[in-house]
Amino acid sequence: MSAILQDLKTFAQRACAWLRPLGPEPDVVVSSRVRLARNVEGFPFVSRLEGDRAVQLRDAARAELERACVGGDTVFVAMEEAPPLLRLLLRERHLTSRDLAPIEEGERTRPGRAVAFGEDEQVSVMVNEEDHLRIQSVVPGFDLEAAWEAATALDRTLERGLPFAHTEQLGYLTGCPTNVGTGLRASVMLHLPALSLVRPELEKVFTAAQRTGLAVRGLYGEGSRAVGDYYQISNQVTLGRTETQLIEDLRALVPVIVRFERTVRDALLEEQRSAIADRVARSHGLLRTARSMATDAALAHLSNLRLGLQLGLFDQGDLDVLNQLRVQVQPGHVQALNQDPLETDPLDASARDQLRAAYLRRRLAK
Repeated sequence: MSAILQDLKTFAQRACAWLRPLGPEPDVVVSSRVRLARNVEGFPFVSRLEGDRAVQLRDAARAELERACVGGDTVFVAMEEAPPLLRLLLRERHLTSRDLAPIEEGERTRPGRAVAFGEDEQVSVMVNEEDHLRIQSVVPGFDLEAAWEAATALDRTLERGLPFAHTEQLGYLTGCPTNVGTGLRASVMLHLPALSLVRPELEKVFTAAQRTGLAVRGLYGEGSRAVGDYYQISNQVTLGRTETQLIEDLRALVPVIVRFERTVRDALLEEQRSAIADRVARSHGLLRTARSMATDAALAHLSNLRLGLQLGLFDQGDLDVLNQLRVQVQPGHVQALNQDPLETDPLDASARDQLRAAYLRRRLAK
């Protein structure tokens, strides 16, 4: 395992490059992601992949991934070797899914599962999740082209050493029928605090997405709920569509949502300035003084600060810091950043809530 992952506190302190507000439309679009589902010829799909064969595939993938130098030197983590806290950190940084890196009681890690990523974490590959390989590229802001180029570059490199299951009629073969064809899932992470305050307007976004064949999901994608006013919008089906068509669907809808969110922000500022300013001030005060705070509450208050910053109602914040705190208030990060000596099993919720509040007090005091 990479030396950087031996020190979980250093890993948790490290900023995710894709959270930096450097891309287009950073006030609304946090990040853009492209994911490619691929399966290797000669191996059964993951649902029928037995232990020894799963390990054999993982080892073959590791050799190719380390040769490819994913984002610099490749960091490779085998899930059966990773302690629960590391798995939780990887999930919170959007490098693995819950299915790949289970930590809940009664859930077990299947053999041959792993994740590889570069040190900037913009490109990563899950091994033996729902498909043999899930290639992912995440970039800051609204820049699907950059995410697409990075994902396809690694895709072509890996295919030279790992022939992918593919037919002329169907395209890439995948474990789930909805991914057959291109195997592509494109998505954007949006921060929509103003629309979330005016629920009927937010429902219009959901309806528009569904009519375009897109899905609206929560902070951690499929099966997750929206917290902190963050939403993912992504394509649902890949069969019969080209990669360009799938990305164009998002390129057409997302700017409309961005303008809609900004319009509602301006209306709130004009019509409810005092109420919004009070909401922001209360969140700032609670984050600086609370002695215990749950994850959802912290995310909601940070969302208010982010909105206040964009509306000119909060001048003590920095968008880069607020973006990073969105990850660092998650349970695994709270434990890794604040517990000394560090335990590798997750703490109970009450202890984490106290550590989270203390961490926020320190960060926002600066």
